[in-house]
Amino acid sequence: MAKIAIVGGGVSGLSAGIYAQLSGHTATICERHNVAGGNLTGWQRGEYHIDNCIHWLTGTNPNTDGYRMWDTLGALGDVDVYQPPTLYTCEENGVLISLNADLEQTKNDMLKISPEDKKEIMSLIKAVEILQGLVGIAGEAHNEKYSKSQIAISAPTLLKYYNLSAKDLAQRFKSPLLKQFICSFLGDEFSSLALIAIWAHFCGENGGLPKGGSLAMANRMTDRFKSLGGELLLKTEVIGIEREKNKALAINLSNGERILADYIILTADPAVMFERLLDTPIPKQLKKLYNDPKLQRFSSYQCAFSCDAAELGFSGDLMIEIPPKYHSLLRTESFALREFSHEKSFAPEGKQILQTLCFCDEKASREFINMRSNKHAYDAEKQELAATLKGLIEAKLPHLKDKLACIDVWTPATYQRYVDSEIGSFMSFALPKRRLPIRQSNRIKGLDNVILATQWQQMPGGLPIAADGGKKAIETINELEFQRYQAKERSEKTQRKDIQAKTAPQSSP
Repeated sequence: MAKIAIVGGGVSGLSAGIYAQLSGHTATICERHNVAGGNLTGWQRGEYHIDNCIHWLTGTNPNTDGYRMWDTLGALGDVDVYQPPTLYTCEENGVLISLNADLEQTKNDMLKISPEDKKEIMSLIKAVEILQGLVGIAGEAHNEKYSKSQIAISAPTLLKYYNLSAKDLAQRFKSPLLKQFICSFLGDEFSSLALIAIWAHFCGENGGLPKGGSLAMANRMTDRFKSLGGELLLKTEVIGIEREKNKALAINLSNGERILADYIILTADPAVMFERLLDTPIPKQLKKLYNDPKLQRFSSYQCAFSCDAAELGFSGDLMIEIPPKYHSLLRTESFALREFSHEKSFAPEGKQILQTLCFCDEKASREFINMRSNKHAYDAEKQELAATLKGLIEAKLPHLKDKLACIDVWTPATYQRYVDSEIGSFMSFALPKRRLPIRQSNRIKGLDNVILATQWQQMPGGLPIAADGGKKAIETINELEFQRYQAKERSEKTQRKDIQAKTAPQSSP
């Protein structure tokens, strides 16, 4: 079987390594950090654990293909999964609305807030149910899948949302609170189909939180890879790829060593990899995505706060609107405040950890990255952001006043440095309206044995797409190996016929 070198030990790299070992290949993962997992990580700040990644994990319903993939990768299986009762709570004048894990309850809550929006509410709930049927998580047990005839009948309903952004959809509602609620999940420019997908998975028990959070999940995948005999090289940076014509021969490491390989899998942001590692142009279809003005790249900055209050006044995620005077500084109009009471080990007994998430566009992301070259200015910016967000939290939740202390701030510059993405993106392109999340090819023209396995091949990226990319990279290699085997068989058969023809006795005239 083949010897495979994998550049990058994030989710896609670990996935590729695990599926490679399961397929009988020999995989070596080169990761430049001291821990694998990429964005799927967390870290300690004193007695507090900060979780960087998972807000909901698609694939926690055992009836789905996603669950079976995560189970194979060692990410789930016997691990407890916490199903939050609600997601993204919005409030206006004391009235609350959340995405309830019970879709029927969400429908009733929306109707109670705005009976005049009944037509749009019922249409939206129906679309969520349809998508659940397509995925196979419909019904009371969340295990029913639509037939082909049901899919054909349902298609026109989803087409309506294919043509709408989240902002377009919000404008169809009369209630200001429901408008805010619709846009709180992803932002204005995402396709409303992406919003419906979140609702469908979360309300279909397919968007839970694995016990231990992001770092624990990454560690389970790492252990799975190593238990299968894979080699993980940490603190090992790849600086180049040797090639001879259309074939890559080896990867070169920063320590001067080289690793020979039959196949090389690239897992980082292609905009960075092709510039740094290869003298081959980025594939045309991928380049087209990067240059498409309708496709947005985005990142975020986050703040973590220790909290001395026993009661928070909310659970899960609370969306907080930002007063206009802070829009320029905070570079957004709202942020998510997240609590982790379901993870008792994340904070000392009697205390809590809260995290804020502020999305920012490509322009703002580059501002943070450029600012980092001036450490004094960068640190001052982070301090001001944290102080402002702390004040907004206290204004929204007055009982938390003087009970919060910032323990960490990380920005697109942090992501850019840590996961090696061009603008600090932790996902790929935002999925706009009138676009489907079609996966781009993992092949590279001019290099027969270098395979892509990145979230950038399919909008909007994220953990399941990254993991599936690693899986598909190995499927591609298996197909190439089978083709090579068939070609060898044909060649040997031809050689045998030639030998038989030469050694056969000649008949007399």
